[in-house]
Amino acid sequence: MDSGTLYVCAVPIGNLEDASPRLRRVLGEVDVIACEDTRNTGRLLQLLEVSPTPRLLAHHEHNEKASSEGIVALLLAGSNVAVVSDAGTPGVRDPGVALVDRALGSGIKVEAVAGPSAVTAALSLAGITADGFQFIGFFPRTGAELAKVATAGAHELLVAFESPNRVVKTLRALAEVQPSRYVVVTRELTKRHEEVLRGSAAGVAEIFAAREQVKGEFVILLAPIVQLGPAADPRALELVGVLVEEGVRLKDATRIAAEFLGGSARDLYDAANAARDAEDD
Repeated sequence: MDSGTLYVCAVPIGNLEDASPRLRRVLGEVDVIACEDTRNTGRLLQLLEVSPTPRLLAHHEHNEKASSEGIVALLLAGSNVAVVSDAGTPGVRDPGVALVDRALGSGIKVEAVAGPSAVTAALSLAGITADGFQFIGFFPRTGAELAKVATAGAHELLVAFESPNRVVKTLRALAEVQPSRYVVVTRELTKRHEEVLRGSAAGVAEIFAAREQVKGEFVILLAPIVQLGPAADPRALELVGVLVEEGVRLKDATRIAAEFLGGSARDLYDAANAARDAEDD
């Protein structure tokens, strides 16, 4: 008997309209769906009107190793299996990597059913120009470790998930080490209350700290810090950021900063514009 196929399926991160026709078809045709939470996936299948409902097996971080063995046995016996997470793409900070690795090692065919991802969705909304990016999962929990990561990746575009319980603490920690670093925070992507905030780490941290409640799922992006030439004084660049946040046009802000702190307004404009990765003129 030929072995079955393992389908790694990306499911909507919020908006159900992001579910592709292929995803609906595959979920309705497989024999088994391995999922983080059978209740959540069962509800998703109802909303997507997938019928008949395949057998659901729990496959999460607490049983990933054991369940992978059982799922591979099903695949080797000829069953087709889909693996899904509660949202987005399995294997991107969600269970799935161990199962895919074991399946490939057993000679099983693995196919990707591509779709929504909070990482790529956030990147598409950020408006940050970079040659590439580094996805670091979740930020470290301690301020000291977070400072190391931010400093080591100062000239890279860093992307990370964050929980609502920790987002204020994380932004404050970032503001302590790199207050002027350009930050984009996305919340509840593709959902009803989607929000995108942009600004300096210090400024965005103040916005969230002032809120009575912080809810939702977050993706935080840290723009690369521009390598400044001698004419672009970091103090002047920080002043530009403050002025722009107060509503002053970038060109006027760089002129004012150059008058007060010296240096070339043209060089400062180029450095500030690149640091913000935005056309603000």
